[in-house]
Amino acid sequence: MVAQVQDNKSYTSDEYLELEVNSQERHEYRGGKIVSMTGGTPNHNQIGLNVAGALNFGLKRQPYRVFVNDQRLWIPDAKIYTYPDVMVVAGGLEFQEGRKDTITNPLLIVEVLSPSTRTYDKNDKFSAYRTIPDFQEYVLIEQDRIYIQHFYKTEPKKWVFVEYGQEEKDKELTFSSLPFQISLEDIYDKVIFAD
Repeated sequence: MVAQVQDNKSYTSDEYLELEVNSQERHEYRGGKIVSMTGGTPNHNQIGLNVAGALNFGLKRQPYRVFVNDQRLWIPDAKIYTYPDVMVVAGGLEFQEGRKDTITNPLLIVEVLSPSTRTYDKNDKFSAYRTIPDFQEYVLIEQDRIYIQHFYKTEPKKWVFVEYGQEEKDKELTFSSLPFQISLEDIYDKVIFAD
């Protein structure tokens, strides 16, 4: 996805939600600013579909819910509304107070990196996600080459980092917060890299 700040005006979260519910496009809300999230590339979409589809199938009939792209997440401590590429919730859904379209309790989040969002996803967004009590695992996937950054929580304020690159393309990414693993070949299935 490509991020673009709408204007310099500051909006309340209620103003954002009113605009967002009636909008044809998706927008993030970052502490008063509305950021337009324009379309992704075929690689971005393929990777998101590959991961979400595998998770949904692999976790069927288990107490997990898998969401893709259009499910809004509220991060109250950071005052951010966002739409992660893939989210998994364990157990029941918890909603923002007074809403039935905005969840607050993801266990796992996967983001497919784009040039315009890469730094934000790795730094500020990850910091915001870590304020969510249920959040245990974060996966960042490059779309232009085989490279994955996997973070998982081992105890409060302690995270382990594992990276996978071209030399690990035959390996599997094993999740720590849920019973699931996926090969890098399946993550990157049908993805076309530029020469």
